[in-house]
Amino acid sequence: MTADTPDRPATARPGAPGRHGTPPEIPCPPRRQGPSPERGVFVRPLSRRQVDDRMWELGELYAHTLSSEPAEPGILGSYRAGADAFRRRLAGHMRRPGFELLVAEAVRPSGATVLTACAYGFPVRGVGPWWQGLDGYLPENLARAAASGKLFAVAGVLVERRVRTQDLTREWNLARRLQKRLLEDHIGALGVTLVDHLDVDTYEALLAWGWRCPPAEGGGVSSFAPRRLLVLR
Repeated sequence: MTADTPDRPATARPGAPGRHGTPPEIPCPPRRQGPSPERGVFVRPLSRRQVDDRMWELGELYAHTLSSEPAEPGILGSYRAGADAFRRRLAGHMRRPGFELLVAEAVRPSGATVLTACAYGFPVRGVGPWWQGLDGYLPENLARAAASGKLFAVAGVLVERRVRTQDLTREWNLARRLQKRLLEDHIGALGVTLVDHLDVDTYEALLAWGWRCPPAEGGGVSSFAPRRLLVLR
């Protein structure tokens, strides 16, 4: 996802003489800002059936967003295995009540529509199976929010590396748009997610997108826990 870059304004050749033999003063044109990427990327929800129909494409998106580098022949197999594992996880998440998935699509000059990003999640209920052992990370106030239906787990945000490294604090940042849209239909709900302790890049990107670590209550979660809990209001 990139912002459109305005054409460079035409100016007189530096040092060209004016009517009286002195270089004319060239006014500096006001700086124009290109349109935000929001104008070229469209976000929309998919039904469960549509997710099923595009499962292969979503797996390819996952493999593509793992790294900005093209896959070399020697590691192509691991990319395929990662995509297959992602499809299996997504199929399991789809069975949860309230599951939602958003995709971002861009229209190429050729007229073709391509998938550029996605985000998905589901409400966290006070009863029933917890997501990835989430109950072991929730402080008491968030456990109460789950019991009252006010907690929404953002299970995944798949975006290109540029989205994770550029314009992170801008409201039109694609990851910000996706996560905000996921929570819009759940008024008053808090977003929660878990990130591996070793995944520093994702952790820092989430913080830049507005996620925060909840205040510790009581003993809190051990610093040796494999994951960190983040909250989005």
